[in-house]
Amino acid sequence: MAYGLKNEPCCRSPGGTGNAIAAVTLHYFFAPCPRGLESVLVTELEQLGASSVRGHDGGVQFQGDWRICYRANLESRIASRVLWQVASQPYASETDVYRIARALPWNEWFAPALTIRVNVAAIKCPLRSLDFVTLKIKDAVCDKFREITGGRPSVDTVRPDIRIHGFLDARKFSLYLDTSGDALFKRGLRKTSGDAPIRENLAAGILNLTGWQPGVPLLDPMCGSGTFLLEAAQISLNIAPGAGRSFAFEKLKKFDEKLWVQLKDAATARQKPVVNQPLFGSDLYGDVLADARANLSAAGFSEIVTLKQANVLEISAPAPMGFLVTNPPYGVRLGESERLLEFYPKLGDVLKKKFSGWNAYIFTADPLLPKCIRLTASRRTPLFNGALECRLLEYKMVAGGMRRVRETDTTHQID
Repeated sequence: MAYGLKNEPCCRSPGGTGNAIAAVTLHYFFAPCPRGLESVLVTELEQLGASSVRGHDGGVQFQGDWRICYRANLESRIASRVLWQVASQPYASETDVYRIARALPWNEWFAPALTIRVNVAAIKCPLRSLDFVTLKIKDAVCDKFREITGGRPSVDTVRPDIRIHGFLDARKFSLYLDTSGDALFKRGLRKTSGDAPIRENLAAGILNLTGWQPGVPLLDPMCGSGTFLLEAAQISLNIAPGAGRSFAFEKLKKFDEKLWVQLKDAATARQKPVVNQPLFGSDLYGDVLADARANLSAAGFSEIVTLKQANVLEISAPAPMGFLVTNPPYGVRLGESERLLEFYPKLGDVLKKKFSGWNAYIFTADPLLPKCIRLTASRRTPLFNGALECRLLEYKMVAGGMRRVRETDTTHQID
């Protein structure tokens, strides 16, 4: 995870403008996201009111006050976390790492009774051991607390109250306090996950890339546990993805509870009534479809999404036009490569014959699919599901037959 930031102070206090009563302190933040979604996260954060928004490989740097930090945690569908940058300085050794970390006013940010975990990532770091760097950061934090308060936080690597992230490149060491806690893709909606589901923020980003909008028919014919449908339902009803969970910033001494309640109330007021939506899902396997039903029911979406058990090779389009978005299962559920070689051409035939007028988007890590589906992709977007490189393939199913268009490969990266 690369948190590449320029060497800038962690905050500044600009003069007030307009009717502002007092200066607003702007902090630097970094929001990691699935690789390939940086550009859509830039747009999302700008819409939430962030400033100086810049994309990097694996995430987005931005500036904002605590209002923006709270809103990004509450409303971002694409970010994985929101990290508050508290230091960024040159270093040459582990001693420098310790010195930089110890100089920070940790006791002003959280109480020693809270538990901590330190995570470290690096690119081209000259130091020999990241485990040793992790230990030096932990020691610096605990030593600072012991010096000021006489106590020190305990380490909890499983369910820590506070996560501290360090990042080192060849010359610079940066430290971040994680304002999110659990990763933001953990919406608190999914009760069962099935086999290898994609993460919620990746699903939301894929829906964004397709151009689908609420009110337009959406079908996932191999829906698994229903991740695309859960995200589409939240988008359709304008439900903030973080509305049902808690965040690490609520444990910080700087936490503004009044502001947080105002932001949550405002988000709730923007929600739309729960009415039926043109969202459709199906799956071949009844036990898998039961997982999707359970997840949708727990989220309160049973009445707005239509599910049925069906073979994708036998279904018909539920509307004259719309968006088909799916992540085809492979391997365990469909069998070995010989069966895939039979399945993919049949899937292409179904799209041609039964989904003219639709835009089809297939997200896959299987290199066999684009070669065997016998359709010409109008766009291939590289995306990463964790460390696994994938492609989002776009097929515009033009009425009267599949129009052959020039295939392009886009990256959605920010220079």
